[in-house]
Amino acid sequence: MSTRFGTLLAVILGSAIVFLDGTIVNVAVETIGRELPATFVGRVEGLTYVNSGYLAVLAALLILAGGISDFYGRRRMFRIGLAGFGAASVACGLAPNMEILILARLVQGAFGALLVPGSLSIITATFEGEERGRAIGLWASGTSATLILGPFLGGFLVQSISWRAAFLINVPLVLVALWATAAVLESRDDEAEGNFDWLGAAVIAVAVGGLAFGATRGAERQWQDAVAFISLGIGALALITFPFLMRMRANPLVPLSLFASRNFTVVNISTFVIYGALYVTLIFQSLYLQGTLGYSPIAAGAVGLPVGILLTFLSTPAGQLAGRLGPRLFLTVGPIIMGLGLLWLARIPPDSEAWIADLTEPATLIPPGDVLVDVILALVVFGLGISLLVAPLTTALMSSVPVRRAGLGSAINNAVSRVGAPLMSAVLFIAITASFYPLLAERVPGLTADDARAQQIEPLTSVPEGTDPTLAAAAVEASTDAFHLAMFVSAMLLFAGAAINAAWIRNPSRRDMEAAPEATPAAG
Repeated sequence: MSTRFGTLLAVILGSAIVFLDGTIVNVAVETIGRELPATFVGRVEGLTYVNSGYLAVLAALLILAGGISDFYGRRRMFRIGLAGFGAASVACGLAPNMEILILARLVQGAFGALLVPGSLSIITATFEGEERGRAIGLWASGTSATLILGPFLGGFLVQSISWRAAFLINVPLVLVALWATAAVLESRDDEAEGNFDWLGAAVIAVAVGGLAFGATRGAERQWQDAVAFISLGIGALALITFPFLMRMRANPLVPLSLFASRNFTVVNISTFVIYGALYVTLIFQSLYLQGTLGYSPIAAGAVGLPVGILLTFLSTPAGQLAGRLGPRLFLTVGPIIMGLGLLWLARIPPDSEAWIADLTEPATLIPPGDVLVDVILALVVFGLGISLLVAPLTTALMSSVPVRRAGLGSAINNAVSRVGAPLMSAVLFIAITASFYPLLAERVPGLTADDARAQQIEPLTSVPEGTDPTLAAAAVEASTDAFHLAMFVSAMLLFAGAAINAAWIRNPSRRDMEAAPEATPAAG
């Protein structure tokens, strides 16, 4: 196997499993919650941790990952990332309960942090000139393909085999990637000193994890759990401490000097808000479509195809236009259009006809009219908005930092995009649970939240077989109202991100935009 082919195969597969994992798991969450027992966490609470815990650990270690690979060897750390991610995927796929699955996802996030930045650093070290450009193009095409195929593949695996296959599918991909790394040349930065800010990464993890866990746990236990308040206090203390710690550290994880750039600061604030809303919208949308309306997993994955297709084919033209006109317009209009798509989802009726797609019955692969009007139209609008956002955001980010610190600036922004997800998940979880149980009680007089939980009636999820039809119908209506509120809150977050960009982003000069290096795309 040639060095060129082996390197491309390894890095494309290594990145693809991280991208695929995020899209596939979103489709699998409803089935996981229905089939996997939980002892210490509620059903929706546990599913929130499955997603937000993974992203919190990934965010905390993402900034460190590039420096670790440069110091210890890019191929070596990439192999460790692959092996660890594969082992964690096996643990996820074989998890006997929700609590073990959550722990395995935390481990997955830690090893996943080595793969995406490791992929690009290996390409940069292996290829030069035009060949490097072609290699990055092939890598980007491979990751784009996962955006299109991931949701549908996830639906197929969950519906045809098991939700466990959504994790175990990573294993053969990891094995092939590990085999291909035999052709990858080892490389490292001889000037790297190995001074890593592990304390800074730990403080970020404690801050994000403490706040997200405390808020989610508190809402689940109706704010009667002392652990939730202790977690919130620890998280808040870590968050307050972090900037002071960064000022004191000799080699800080996040150099505060970068935030002297107005555009760098504004882009990261808007990224926190916009991407936080984006990640959690996708998981709660999948949960609602399958759990409440009764979509099949294949259908729940298929409705997301327009977003992946639009993002793949419109991002490059949007980036080129932003290079000529400046990114401010796109960073304002894109989130507004995304928000309008979510507001359309916020009007979906509880009796919207479900799409029960089944590959063995070709007639079912044509979506009903309600699906086209209530869901796909909204996601086409949403996909158009995000297509206008992603590349211009990269332009604004990379033109706001010196070239010599471009990699660090990109890593910080990637981490910020994931930090927002656990915290926004907690916000939306509070909104959903706080509205669901009172709405359910209005429809079923005398029913308390504890009574509903005892009967395993939870927001957005399917009701157990044998549930009284009146209670089941009331749960669908209450879940729909709670979903409307969640989509409204997410839309407001997107509008807030647009307002931040409109008010404070400055279009960089043409010279700065032409000199800006490429950033690492968001993943997972």
